[in-house]
Amino acid sequence: MNRKVVFMAGWLCGSVMLAGAAPAFGDNHAPVVSNVTSSQRTDGSKIVDIRYNLTDADGDACTVTVLASSDGGATWTVPITAFQSGSQIGAGITPGVNKLIVWNSATDLPGAFGSQYKVRVCADDGYNPTPPGMVLIPAGEFLMGNSFTGEGGSDELPRHAVYVDAFYMDTFEVTNQQYCDALNWAKNQGNLITVTSGVVYKYNSGTSYPYCATDSADTDSCIVWSGSTFTVESGRAAHPMVEVTWWGSVAYCNWRSAMQGKPLCYDLSTWTCNFGSGYRLPTEAEWEKAARGGTPGHRFPWSDQDTIQHARCNYYSSSSYPYDTSPTRNYHPCWGVSPYPCTSPVGFFDGSLRYKADFNWPGSPTSYQTANGANGYGLYDMAGNVWEWCNDWYSSAYYSSSPYNNPHGPASGSYRVLRGGGWYGIYYALQCRCTYRGTDGPGIRGNRTGFRCASGT
Repeated sequence: MNRKVVFMAGWLCGSVMLAGAAPAFGDNHAPVVSNVTSSQRTDGSKIVDIRYNLTDADGDACTVTVLASSDGGATWTVPITAFQSGSQIGAGITPGVNKLIVWNSATDLPGAFGSQYKVRVCADDGYNPTPPGMVLIPAGEFLMGNSFTGEGGSDELPRHAVYVDAFYMDTFEVTNQQYCDALNWAKNQGNLITVTSGVVYKYNSGTSYPYCATDSADTDSCIVWSGSTFTVESGRAAHPMVEVTWWGSVAYCNWRSAMQGKPLCYDLSTWTCNFGSGYRLPTEAEWEKAARGGTPGHRFPWSDQDTIQHARCNYYSSSSYPYDTSPTRNYHPCWGVSPYPCTSPVGFFDGSLRYKADFNWPGSPTSYQTANGANGYGLYDMAGNVWEWCNDWYSSAYYSSSPYNNPHGPASGSYRVLRGGGWYGIYYALQCRCTYRGTDGPGIRGNRTGFRCASGT
């Protein structure tokens, strides 16, 4: 994933909007695009002049690209390819001021007119760091599906070889605070979300595409809506976001991309993913490869044993499964106490001795010795805490026809894939295994469902 800093400039409507600057990484400085303007000529040619300034503290030449939107920035699918010779776009653009791109909009958009067109100018200096809060999952083959005889569902078979390209994965599940910050950003854009009766919906969609609930609509939500601002309930900032739909998860991926100046992966009018270098949900194959931590053949994300205990993750323990060896049963002794949701802070299970005075958990123990629940890639909570949305549609027979290279799941379906298990009482150790395949409709939200993001390299 290369760093990109993006501004948006409106043409025909004449406004300018900042999408957000990318953070600095390592010793290399991000390029910055500024003072973006766009204007359509009044001579009837429908030529659009796009001007911008490009700076890079390292003096790197950049690759400059342009995207266009016809709906004020909600989607970026307008073709924009017809540039006049000499336009300062493409590879090898050196830093400087008053750069000019001359776009023949009549060629790309014959007969089109509107007041909601916007243009994104992107600069990429080719630097390729690991994004903050993510880890690199290396490319390679792994065996996907269950290898333990007599356990799991038929949809976990046949076990089959899959090759996955390198990608990045969030170290932790997306937290309430992260989602809240993105909601406030989306609200301030003016055309991305609407709040109706305490539920956040896709803008101008009525109630067709719910994204998430706030606490006024569902007390299990930890997001508070004041009528003008989103906040997080006290003590819940570091807990995973719940009461979020698949649609709300992919919308967050786009918001996070835009906030950091990266290309958007999702078209929110069709809900399709272009698998670019912005943020997105992991495919089911990517999720399982990441969960296995680089060590094949294990039941759970950790590789030192094939058993599970409360010390490693937040789940409902039962003697029904021989590999559930937790000395405490039922809900987690620290976190499995009302009120709902009984989530634990992301990364809680890291091998440290934890203290109630620091975390204010609702359970009775005053201290709790955790075991290291991270896997070989350094990912936390890949088992338990909350179910995690994947990008794929679900099919129980998909493994019989899955392609070898980078499978993206069925082309359509009724349910999306969930992985990882959760804290709730019906989700025993069985569902916390790396191979268990959960499902739910894309518009369903619950107090045990969340997500984490992936990104291409």
